[in-house]
Amino acid sequence: MKKDPVLAYVSLGSNLGNRAFYLQKAIFSLGDKAGEIEAISSVYRTPAWGFEGEDFLNACLSIQTTLSPEDFLDCLLEIEREAGRQRKATGGYRSRTLDMDLLYYGKAQIQSERLTVPHPHMEKRRFVLKPLSDIAPQFYHPVLGRDHRNLLQECPDHSSLEKTHLVLHKTQKSFFTALGFVAIEGNIGAGKTTLARKISQDFNAKLILERFEDNPFLPKFYQDRARYAFPLELSFLADRYQQFIEDTRQLDLFKSFVVSDYDIYKSLIFAKITLGIEEYKLYRKFFSIMYREVRKPNLYVYLYQSTDRLLEQISKRGRAYEEGIPAEYLEQIQSGYFDFMKHTPELNSLIIDAGGYDFVSRPEDYNAILDQMMAHVMGKDI
Repeated sequence: MKKDPVLAYVSLGSNLGNRAFYLQKAIFSLGDKAGEIEAISSVYRTPAWGFEGEDFLNACLSIQTTLSPEDFLDCLLEIEREAGRQRKATGGYRSRTLDMDLLYYGKAQIQSERLTVPHPHMEKRRFVLKPLSDIAPQFYHPVLGRDHRNLLQECPDHSSLEKTHLVLHKTQKSFFTALGFVAIEGNIGAGKTTLARKISQDFNAKLILERFEDNPFLPKFYQDRARYAFPLELSFLADRYQQFIEDTRQLDLFKSFVVSDYDIYKSLIFAKITLGIEEYKLYRKFFSIMYREVRKPNLYVYLYQSTDRLLEQISKRGRAYEEGIPAEYLEQIQSGYFDFMKHTPELNSLIIDAGGYDFVSRPEDYNAILDQMMAHVMGKDI
């Protein structure tokens, strides 16, 4: 017989490492393992409680779960361990990457060797009561018989509590949706199209792919760079501009956000390598006019691969016109991207060394890429 779900409440805290990332990752894991996240409080910055340490980020959430209280506790402990937390029986409080506590399990009152519910002494902790009041102001403590607003007013803890602008999301889909527009960039053969496709499929994103195979100048360029460089770069620019104007501005009611396998600035990076000085000056004038009008990504991810690895990937995909691409050309492109990111501090750029990852065949590698993206965003948000 299927068990009816119970509404449980959990507190989360972190004061070590990328605190916001650990909180967000824990919420995703809890939703995957234990049930459906119902509500998440604001995030508060609070001083370490009971010991000397860095400030905590604290929040609370509610979740519908069919797990038993003991199984739910095991789930919380497993998520803590995944975040590198090692609980110790003695030694008092200490800094930790993640701290998760079961506050309520419905209205149940539980007293066992492993678990006490409601959580003992929570009425004395402002960093618990304030986020609880955000999501359940009128929830009555089943033992004390008072709601969280009253308990907060009577709380003897007067330590400082600062509400942050950080927003935690219930699911990975909602996290990526909030980004709005993600560009996956990289050198030739870096895997950017593959990653963009997977993100689009998994999180319901509108996918923008570069239409390089439709460019009639590309095969000719690899045979005679000097002759076909200018028409190639100009045609790429025109096509990218048209695609970005159309695809990033048109609202798609059935898609959550936009992900592309290129950013239009790559036009200038490639043109600087392939064109002569005078041609590049003319090209840059056209580019500058167009670039002002196109939408910029909110997250710019650059997949780094070594030159040897790029040549290996290019060889595997077997495109005839890519045969014989010199290593020097790939290294020039790589340098162009790094120079662009270095001199564009307003760009929310993230470089991921993807050389050891196989995000097609290994789900753990794909998840590691997503974690790096999330850690980058969350680390900048706080």
